[in-house]
Amino acid sequence: MVGDAVSSGIAKFDRKTEKFQTWSLPPELNGDYVQINQVAPEHWHADGKVWLQDAGTYTVLRLDLKSGKFEAFAPFAIPRPNIYDVISDPQNNVYFTVLGKEDIGRIEAGTRKITLRQTPTAGSGPRRGMLDQEGRLWFGENRGDRIGMFDTKTGQFKEWPAPTPGSWPYDVTGDRNGEAWGGGEFTDTVQRLNPRTGEFVEYLLPRFTNIRRVFVDNSTTPVTFWVGNNHGASVVKLEPVN
Repeated sequence: MVGDAVSSGIAKFDRKTEKFQTWSLPPELNGDYVQINQVAPEHWHADGKVWLQDAGTYTVLRLDLKSGKFEAFAPFAIPRPNIYDVISDPQNNVYFTVLGKEDIGRIEAGTRKITLRQTPTAGSGPRRGMLDQEGRLWFGENRGDRIGMFDTKTGQFKEWPAPTPGSWPYDVTGDRNGEAWGGGEFTDTVQRLNPRTGEFVEYLLPRFTNIRRVFVDNSTTPVTFWVGNNHGASVVKLEPVN
């Protein structure tokens, strides 16, 4: 399931039938300024709904797959900061990153309650991230030049400055070993963080990549890191030696 920025909605591809199903925003939520970029479909089975964001109005949306109805959530008053990513938990509550400020937000699926938490670094610009199996929300602090983590169980933040200044981490993902992997948007370096020790291992990619979304394959030993080369029409595979 992906965002359809052109038609202002989302699309689902059924790999068994090889058919698409699409949902477009209703007229009252649509317009030339609307741009659906991020979708969080991982836990739709919990309540039959999918979270998404609109990069045009900086709102969070929720789609009921059965009825086709959309709900809109506006965590901030106008002028709103840029809400960038949406990340659902197993109960299909949603966390969202606020690139335009320093907030990590949460919307409770049942009550619709919105909670905002500020990172220790002002103006850190949380961008993209993921929720690991331990309930830790990992994210790139794109404007704070840090890797950030919010522990959803304790409500505490931790931050780690990028080992190479000016990396501006864009996205962070956790692996099965409890380590976190990030990517430097401007330094073409992959950052591998051991949060227990605070130690980093950095990998310099062979060419200009402009790292954005990052992935880890936990089925290999050791784990394998993947990223798309945003300016090279290629996919980069990184295999650590240990």
